[in-house]
Amino acid sequence: MEFFTKKIFFFLFILIISSLPFHLSAQVTKIMGKVINAETQEPIPFANVFFKGTTIGVITDFEGKYSLETNKASDTLIASFIGYETNFKKIAKNRFQEINFKLLPRNISLPEVVILPGENPAEILLRKIIENKKKNNRKEFDAYQYEVYNKIEIDANNISEKFKNRKILKPFKFIFNYIDTSTINGKTYLPIFLSESISDIYFRKNPKTEKEIIKATKMSGIENESVSQFLGDMFQNYCIYDNYLTLFQKNFVSPIANFGLSYYRYYLVDSTYFDDKWCYQIMFKPKRKQELTFTGNFWVNDSSFAIKSFDIRIVDDANINFINDLVLEKEFDYIDNKYWMVIKDKMVGDFNIIEETKTTLGFFGRKTTTYKNFVFNSLMDKQFYSTPTNIFVTDSANNRKEEYWDINRHCELSKDELTIYYMIDTLKSLPAFQTWIDIVEMLTTGYYVTGNYELGPYMSLISYNEFEGIRLRFGGRTSNDFSTKIMFNAHIAYGTRDEKIKYGIGFLYMLNKNPRRALGGSYIYDIEQLGESQNAFREDFLLAAIFRRNPSDKLSMVGKYKVYYEHEWYNGLSNTINFIHRDIAGVGGADFIIKNEKDNSEIKKSIITTSEIRLDTRIAYREKFIMGEFERFSLGAKYPILEIQYGYGIPDFLGGEYEYHKLQLNIRHWFNVLSFGWSKYIIEVGRIWGIIPYPLLKLHEGNETYLFDECAFNMMNYYEFASNKYLSFYYTHHFQGLLLNKIPLMRKLKWREVFLIKGVIGDLDEKNKKYSVFPETLYTLRKPYFETGAGIENIFKIFRIDLLWRLSYLDHPDIAKFGIRFSFRFDF
Repeated sequence: MEFFTKKIFFFLFILIISSLPFHLSAQVTKIMGKVINAETQEPIPFANVFFKGTTIGVITDFEGKYSLETNKASDTLIASFIGYETNFKKIAKNRFQEINFKLLPRNISLPEVVILPGENPAEILLRKIIENKKKNNRKEFDAYQYEVYNKIEIDANNISEKFKNRKILKPFKFIFNYIDTSTINGKTYLPIFLSESISDIYFRKNPKTEKEIIKATKMSGIENESVSQFLGDMFQNYCIYDNYLTLFQKNFVSPIANFGLSYYRYYLVDSTYFDDKWCYQIMFKPKRKQELTFTGNFWVNDSSFAIKSFDIRIVDDANINFINDLVLEKEFDYIDNKYWMVIKDKMVGDFNIIEETKTTLGFFGRKTTTYKNFVFNSLMDKQFYSTPTNIFVTDSANNRKEEYWDINRHCELSKDELTIYYMIDTLKSLPAFQTWIDIVEMLTTGYYVTGNYELGPYMSLISYNEFEGIRLRFGGRTSNDFSTKIMFNAHIAYGTRDEKIKYGIGFLYMLNKNPRRALGGSYIYDIEQLGESQNAFREDFLLAAIFRRNPSDKLSMVGKYKVYYEHEWYNGLSNTINFIHRDIAGVGGADFIIKNEKDNSEIKKSIITTSEIRLDTRIAYREKFIMGEFERFSLGAKYPILEIQYGYGIPDFLGGEYEYHKLQLNIRHWFNVLSFGWSKYIIEVGRIWGIIPYPLLKLHEGNETYLFDECAFNMMNYYEFASNKYLSFYYTHHFQGLLLNKIPLMRKLKWREVFLIKGVIGDLDEKNKKYSVFPETLYTLRKPYFETGAGIENIFKIFRIDLLWRLSYLDHPDIAKFGIRFSFRFDF
C-alpha cells in the first residue's frame, strides 16, 4: 500500500472514522417494502407497486420485495396483482419509509382454458437476444466516440448510537447532522466522499485502440492524477452481452449468456412501450445455490432484440467476500436510429468485513455514469491514437471552476451530494482530523509522517536472526511535503552478535509520471539472503523469526550500489537500464574457495566483486495501474506479462572480477476459467554464459519459512540447487468453492479449494562445477525437481493453508517430504 499518497489516506480515514447517518431534507421520496399474501403470508412475486396517478412503479422480485426512489411521488402508493384485491396506502413525501402490503385473494370466475405444452416465451426471447448480440454490442462498431460523466460516491453505513457517542469522535460531531437511508437494504448512511469526472472516449476497431481524455475531475479531499484516471470510465467497465461479467476479478454468468439456460430460470412478466418501441420484461433467478450469478430483470426490444435496460443484483449466497449486496443497472437508447448505446450506468455496492450485518461499520460504493454526444464511424488521424498512454488527464482537469461544472455536468447534484464537499472541507480544517489521518497513514504504510519526513518502517525497528543476533534498525524517507519530484531514503542498523553497523542510502527522481520516466540510485551495505525470491518475507521484519522453519544462518554481507533509469515508452512497454556493483561476502563470513584451472590448487577469497550492466524489458499489454507520487501498483493485465533481463558482467571495471552474460525470460498470466475459478501460471527460462563462482549462478529460490511464497519453491531450502541454464514453471488453480459449495455442511463456511504444481529442470556446465567449491548443501539439477500441493483458502476470509509434497530429491539431508504452509490473502 505504500504507493498511496498522503491525500489518499485522507479518504481511508473517512471510511474508518466518519461513518454515520444524516438528517437531511432532500426532496426525494424513498420507499421499500414487501408484498405478501394476507392469508398464507407467502411473498407475491411480479406484483405491481406504483404511485397513484403516475407511471412511476416497479414489480416485486421473487421474494416479493420492492424499492422506489423518486422526486415525483404522489401521496398514494398502490399494490396490485391478478387474483388479489388492490391495496392503497398513504405515504409521506420527501422521506424514507418502509411500507409493506398484505393482499387479500379474491375469487374470479374464468372460462375453461386448455393449456398445451410449449416453449417458455421468455426462453424464445433469450434465443433471439443471443442471435442478435453481434449487431447490438457496441464493441462491434468500426469506430465511435462519446462524452461520459462519471460520479462516484462513498457512504459509510451501519453506525450505531454507541459508535456515534465515542469520545474520539467528539471533535467531529457536526457530521452526524447528515443522515439518509438506502432503498437497497434500508441501511442508514453518511455520504463521506464524492468524485466527478467528465471525459471523452474514443474507440477504434482496427487496430483496436481505446483512448480516454479526462477533461475535468472534482474530488472531495483528493487531488491526484492517478486517482482521476482510476475514477474515469475505462477503469470500470463491463458489457451485458459478454458471457461473463468480470467484477472484482471474478466471472459472474451474464443473464443473457449463450449458455444462460444452464444457469437461470426465465419468466416473461410484462410488456409496454419505451420511446415508441415495444419491449418485453423478463425476470430471472439462478437454478443453483452459491454460484456467481445474478437475480433481477431486463427489458428487451421486440424487433431488434437489443437490451433496453436491466436491473440485476448478485445473489445473496454467492461465494464472494466483503460484499453484502451489489446492484447493477444500465439503460440503452437507439442512437441515430441505428445503434443501441448505453446512456446510463449505475452500480451500488454494500461492502462490509462481516456480511449480512447491520451492526458492523461498512460502506456503500455508488457509481453513476451517463453518456451523450455520440459520434459514429468518424476516425481521428493515426497520430491521435498513437500516444504513450490510453488515459490522458488534461492539465486543467483538476482546476475547473464551479461555472464549468454547472454547464457541463450531465445531471444536477442532489442536496446530499452538494453537502459532501462542504462537510469534507470543514473536516480538513480541524487539527484533530489531521492527527487521525497521520495515525491511519502510519498503520497502512508502516511509516510515521512528520512534516517533510516519514520514519520507518516501524515493523523493522527490532528483529532477530542467527547472524546478527538482535538487530536494531532506524530509517526513513522524505515525504510528499518535501517534494513530489524527488524522494530520498536512508537507514542504519546494528547487530548485537556480529557487532557490525549496516547502512543504506538512496534516491528516486521522477522525470515524468505518466508515461513513467524515473532515475534512481542507492548504496546498501547490509545482510542479504542469496537465493531468496522477490516475494519473500523481509529478513528484518519484527515477526520474521516466528515464521522461520530453519535458523537464518545462510545470510551474506553484501555491499551494493545501483544506478538505474526507467523509461516507459507507452502503456505496456518499458525499459530499465541498470548498473549494479556488488561486493559479496561468504555465508556467515566464511571464505569462498576458488580452484586454479591449471594446477587445481585452492584459492581463498573473502569477497567476490562484480560490475554488471543490465537491461530490463517489460511488456504488459493494457496493464492498469494506480500511481502515487513515486510508486505505482499494478491492477493486472488481461494478457500475459513478459519480462526480459539481459545482464553483462564487466571485467576489470571498478574492481569487477568476472565476465559473463545472463539472459532471463519470465512470462506470467492470471485468467478466469469460465465458471470454474481462476488460474495463474509463471514460466521462467534462463541461461548464463561465463565461468563464475556459485553465488553468481542461478540459485533457485528456496523458502525456509512457514509462509507460502508462490515465487519460491516452498519445499526447497536456500542454497540447495544451482544451475546456469534452467526452465522453471508454476501453475495454480483456484476453484473458488466449486467443489466445496456442493457439500451442504461446508457451503456456509465459503471455503475455497486451491491446487498447485511447481517444478524446475536445469543443468550446470562442467567448468562452473569445478571453478568454485560448493557448500555441502548445494547441488546441481541432475533431474527435474517437482513439488505439488493442495490447499484451502478463504478461511475466516483471509487465511490460506496449503499441504505440500516434495516429489523429487527426497534423499537430500535436512529436507521435509511434506509440509504445511499458510498465508494471508485479502480477496473478494
